[in-house]
Amino acid sequence: MDTKELLKKVRKIEIKTRRLSDHIFGGEYHSTFKGRGMTFSEVRQYQFGDDVRNIDWNVTARTNEPHVKVFEEERELTMMLMVDVSGSELFGTEQQFKNEVVTEIAATLAFSATQNNDKIGLILFSDQVELYIPPKKGRSHVLRIIRELIEFEPESKQTNLAEALKFLTNVMKKKAIVFVLSDFIADDYEHTMKIVSGKHDVTGIRVYDKHEETIPNLGMVQMQDEETGELMLVNTSSKQVRLNYSKFYNQKVNYFKESFNKSGAGTIDCRVDESYVKKLLGYFKRRG
Repeated sequence: MDTKELLKKVRKIEIKTRRLSDHIFGGEYHSTFKGRGMTFSEVRQYQFGDDVRNIDWNVTARTNEPHVKVFEEERELTMMLMVDVSGSELFGTEQQFKNEVVTEIAATLAFSATQNNDKIGLILFSDQVELYIPPKKGRSHVLRIIRELIEFEPESKQTNLAEALKFLTNVMKKKAIVFVLSDFIADDYEHTMKIVSGKHDVTGIRVYDKHEETIPNLGMVQMQDEETGELMLVNTSSKQVRLNYSKFYNQKVNYFKESFNKSGAGTIDCRVDESYVKKLLGYFKRRG
């Protein structure tokens, strides 16, 4: 993709997602993810009804009058976007591929965070961490994130979510709001998920295509596994083949939901032909 075409794409995504975050998500995001805690603001004279635990004894001793510390909600937060860039994200039978929908959702969330003057960071992962952009503020930083989401070429096509979650734990020492965007066709991440969501506020956004859920009856079809590159002949007219596939797919989806729910993390299911706006808003409202 040449620079001109890339900039055009970035601009298109910015216009669409910024409008959404300005008009819809700004307030919802703010009320859903409140400040990290309380930060010291000032000392003032004690008033009737003040919590005695907030008395500043040093100032009280110096002035011979009781004074209390006043705290304010610490509003500034850090959002981390963790985006799956493995081969299966390039699947799509509707108007958009999964990775295109993921880019739009990530951009909308990033602009919502920017409105609140929060920092935004990015982790692109396959079976390894492909790219890490440390959290920063501002529009130009968000545009860089969008640019990477559009044009990044991963080294690997496979997936290892546990690896990416371990990396997050190492780089993020303070509590962050974490959105994991993937189709979650992955294994063995439940234990790591528990550790991460014990420290951070985590939401998994599963983006999928309805044609991944079942295999249609098309006779003998040559298929390629997007993650391994393996070609195979599949007899889609066999009821057992179709049944096995559905079973495999449902196991992955159930594992995702159970792993996230058990660890106290949130989940959103978003099909590529559905409105992610409604899904995100519904989620924010439920949590807010």
